[in-house]
Amino acid sequence: MQIKILVAQPEHTVFAQAICDLIEESAKARGTGIAKRKPEYVIEKMLTGKAIIALVNGEIGGFSYIETWEHSKYVANSGLIVNPAFRRHGLARRIKAAIFNLSRTKYPEARIFGITTSLPVMKINSDLGYRPVTFSELTQDDAFWAGCKTCPNHDILERNHRRMCLCTAMMAPSAVEARKMVVDLSDMIVEG
Repeated sequence: MQIKILVAQPEHTVFAQAICDLIEESAKARGTGIAKRKPEYVIEKMLTGKAIIALVNGEIGGFSYIETWEHSKYVANSGLIVNPAFRRHGLARRIKAAIFNLSRTKYPEARIFGITTSLPVMKINSDLGYRPVTFSELTQDDAFWAGCKTCPNHDILERNHRRMCLCTAMMAPSAVEARKMVVDLSDMIVEG
């Protein structure tokens, strides 16, 4: 099996409808909220260098994209999807790591966040340095929250004034913040 994890390019736009179909099918199968996306939206992410695509033997294996909020103060890694035919090969972890690294490269001062109902995604996020946060710590940009309108759980979010939903919010520090957190303790080593 040949697996390629790539920053999406214009030639990958042919997969946009298939990606949207995978997102919708996954939401139905899991019975949980995944915001629907239109092919034009996915194509825009591909054309602007804000998407990661996984190809398995030339077929769509998975996808994720970047969205920015509040003048790039926040970045969301969204739309993580893996083709059911290629699950159990570590694709989700590889796609998520690639989109996380792309986000940190493109937006080093942005905090990276996501909301999810998926326990495996929460585990991957934790391994990448995300921590659970309250919804109040996320962007308050109305455009972000509008993306939740196609989720079947949107009424829960609205009833709770965007303070809680079935999703768990997770956030990672920006690349700049992460560098500041690293502490060199080598001068404290005592040799015997």
